[in-house]
Amino acid sequence: MSDRPEIKPYKGPAGGWGALRSVAVNLLRQDVPVKGGLTLLHTNQPDGFDCPGCAWPDREHASTFEFCENGAKAVAFEATSRRVGPEFFAKHSVEELARYSDYWLEDQGRLTHPMRYNPATGHYEAVAWDEAFACIASKLNGLASPDEAIFYTSGRTSNEAAFLYQLFVRQFGTNNFPDCSNMCHEPSGVGLIEQIGVGKGTVTLHDFEQADLIMVFGQNPGTNHPRMLGELRRAVQRGARVLAFNPLRERGLERFADPQDALEMLHNGSERIASEYYQLRIGGDFAVAAGMIKHVLERDAEERAAGRAPLLDDAFIAEHTDGFAAFRAEVEALRWHELETLSGLSESRIRDAGKRYLHAERAIVCWGMGITQHKRAVATIQMLVNLMLLRGHVGRPGAGICPVRGHSNVQGDRTMGIYEQPAPAFLDRLRDVFGFEPPRAHGVDVIGAIEAMRDGRGKVFFAMGGNFAVATPDSAATQAALRQCELTVHVATKLNRSHLVHGQDALILPCLGRTEIDLQAGGPQSVSVEDSMSMVHLSGGINAPASKDLLSEPAIVARLAQATLGKRSDTPWTWLVEDYDRIRDQIARVFEEFADFNARVHVPGGFHLGNSAGRREWRTATGKARFMAHGIAAEDDPLPEVPEQRVFTLTTLRSHDQYNTTLYGLNDRYRGVHNERKVVFANAADIAELGLNAGDRVDIESLHHDGVRRIVRGFVLAGYDIPRGCIGAYYPETNPLVPLDSYAERARTPTSKAIPVVLRMHDPAQAQAQARDIPAAVVG
Repeated sequence: MSDRPEIKPYKGPAGGWGALRSVAVNLLRQDVPVKGGLTLLHTNQPDGFDCPGCAWPDREHASTFEFCENGAKAVAFEATSRRVGPEFFAKHSVEELARYSDYWLEDQGRLTHPMRYNPATGHYEAVAWDEAFACIASKLNGLASPDEAIFYTSGRTSNEAAFLYQLFVRQFGTNNFPDCSNMCHEPSGVGLIEQIGVGKGTVTLHDFEQADLIMVFGQNPGTNHPRMLGELRRAVQRGARVLAFNPLRERGLERFADPQDALEMLHNGSERIASEYYQLRIGGDFAVAAGMIKHVLERDAEERAAGRAPLLDDAFIAEHTDGFAAFRAEVEALRWHELETLSGLSESRIRDAGKRYLHAERAIVCWGMGITQHKRAVATIQMLVNLMLLRGHVGRPGAGICPVRGHSNVQGDRTMGIYEQPAPAFLDRLRDVFGFEPPRAHGVDVIGAIEAMRDGRGKVFFAMGGNFAVATPDSAATQAALRQCELTVHVATKLNRSHLVHGQDALILPCLGRTEIDLQAGGPQSVSVEDSMSMVHLSGGINAPASKDLLSEPAIVARLAQATLGKRSDTPWTWLVEDYDRIRDQIARVFEEFADFNARVHVPGGFHLGNSAGRREWRTATGKARFMAHGIAAEDDPLPEVPEQRVFTLTTLRSHDQYNTTLYGLNDRYRGVHNERKVVFANAADIAELGLNAGDRVDIESLHHDGVRRIVRGFVLAGYDIPRGCIGAYYPETNPLVPLDSYAERARTPTSKAIPVVLRMHDPAQAQAQARDIPAAVVG
């Protein structure tokens, strides 16, 4: 295999032999022992571990081969035989490590010992666990206010660790809980809670087995949730239709060959996924949903006028919803030419989608971060839900709402109380169960945390997993803010960029991975996770730990709490982590939906938490599901004008060798990219209009009102099937372009899917001059 960068069209299906080859290559590249390869057979099993990748649910959590290509890569990355210990850090200073790529850093292997930064030598050095906890406790207890500490949580943290974490931090005295939800599906929670009374999806996999229409908005499941393709494939095979709404033409939404279907693989077959593919402009989803609703209302009026049966579910609307009259008037006032302009689709194409919706008896709508990372994300989500309410497609079999979340337990963490704006009833329950008065003031989210560190109000940053310095927007501002801290601490399995963007004092605390045996005083332990459809199940590792010096996440939290709170807390922290059933008993005391937690979760496959909106119980301000009226407007602010410059809208993307900020390789098979990350996908006509050619390198500059110049340099132009005026490029390489104060209304997720930018021919000399002053991670 050549290491030379190459971009050429990919003509095969998603999945197939390419997926199997990729898994094999990754197992070899990570030096996974032969027996480690068998680890894959225990992924998502009742007696095995949960995939450390995405949160897509499993069929009964009991299918021997229920794993996907990217899940296998995640397992290989964790089960690697490579190690990053004290000898590695003695050899490499932080300054030297900062010059390596993010891919190289994580590719070095598993962290083995707790490490502390020594400013005198510029190296991380081994430190005893007790000394590490004492250091953190001393710094926390020396703060003028608990609100000067910030506690971040990634979506890989288990329910047990997340519960202990929020309990410790609230006993310490703050609600500063920024988490990865703030950067992805926060608009889903905000919009759904207001509209249907619960911030989660209403469907299960059983509904996918019965739906005859599945609409996929702003999502590329072939790369981000490959196991979802299997579900879509099965739906198509039994006659259901899948409608894809996406600016880029994505292979995973077109054709899929299931690597676990021996017959299909033998015959090199594949299944068409999308019955129709609607290539709207970036940010056009709100207008498309509004146009589909307008079509439905017009057709319903025609049917009623002709004396035929109505197309709306009048009984459902009357009994279960409110606000319909005002909403209908708002939609009827929309003009088709506005909807065409804003969506990038013709009236006939929007009506075509509306017709297909009307033909469905049972419909599901799905969406991903292509919806949530826009300025009007909440309004767009509520418009999609409005569409579903028209015909009662919520709270009945085969129909419902499905926000497809990312990391494996991001939904569970929020359920456990990882939230900067906790409900008073939840805090009251913590008070009654644990005998302390929790803080009531709201804490900071991700944007607020960066601002606090920047302004000197945030002095200690503690991260339970993740890669905060790289995952967040406005990389230069974020990294400068982290360097302002007195102490930064990261719980991690592998080295990443955030460990090198450190405060005055810094610690790396290595933890067990999902695949590893967690041995506590009470014996081997399992943790629980909640998938994106509210199924809760156990996950127990089978591999020996990468190092005898690793601690589990619950143990790290418990020992830190003990060191920090001491006699101020009556919680028996170390006793709780001797047996995680004890932690689950405490969870059951706080959350009614977790009653008999241990009895239910120890059943193979776990249990479903339930969903009030799925039962047509509406815990909203009005006691009903709400039609939410939103005036038509551009999805984001109008594109700024630059003299003699074409302004494009940039959306950030994942490659197929990537999960969040973790890079498994430098390829993006389905888009035809090999050995290159700095790529910008553009319409061929736009490339020609700029006087450029595919293969040229360009610099990308974002445009914002604050006057700050945000530029990434040296990106290869690649022709791609994407609407004119729209371009795409990978994150985190393009995260430096996202201004910190550009975020979703009412939800504050970064607007990473709609960035106004200009392209200029790459100037290597200028890039070298800038690189002398700004870290390479910032300027690309």
